[in-house]
Amino acid sequence: MVEWLLLSRTSTASFGFPGFKIADKLHSRQLAQDFIFRLNHKERAILLDELQRFQAQAAAIKEDAKPEPPTKAQLKTLLAHSAVPFIGFGFLDNLIMIVAGDYIDATIGITLGISTMAAAGLGNTLSDVAGIGSAWYVERIASKIGVKSPTLTPAQTALSRSRWCINLGRALGVTIGCLLGMFPLLFRKKDVTVVENQ
Repeated sequence: MVEWLLLSRTSTASFGFPGFKIADKLHSRQLAQDFIFRLNHKERAILLDELQRFQAQAAAIKEDAKPEPPTKAQLKTLLAHSAVPFIGFGFLDNLIMIVAGDYIDATIGITLGISTMAAAGLGNTLSDVAGIGSAWYVERIASKIGVKSPTLTPAQTALSRSRWCINLGRALGVTIGCLLGMFPLLFRKKDVTVVENQ
């Protein structure tokens, strides 16, 4: 759950959500404070409950004891749980970028004489700005889909195979979402090239 709250406040080059990057660590009190201020009352209560549960589990495990590795079923569930929200983020990001970039290219691009790449860059900017507002909705939809996080101990979550599954799930989710978000290209009119006779 803590990871889910951190995910919903992430900031990436492609998604444009304000706050923390996925790779960022809360390495200072100020960063932790900034993160907490972004949460509403219910999210703070969930975070506090999850942190207390996490600490209790961590205290119950001996430091020298080797954790039991997660099962294949748990790893598959972890991968799916990590992928679902990123499918939504990738889908919206690509969809908005393509539609906005195409519109900018066809209107403002012609008027101002900007290149197609510049129009695509402006479309990406709009997509990132829209991502800020859509993060909450994507999070809500992903939670309603109901892919539950597997019950792992803190030591199991810290294992490299668990981290690999989380990152692989995110990468697969973004890839699937971006590919699905390309569907406006199916409805785009083909450019007509005029060849002059010499």
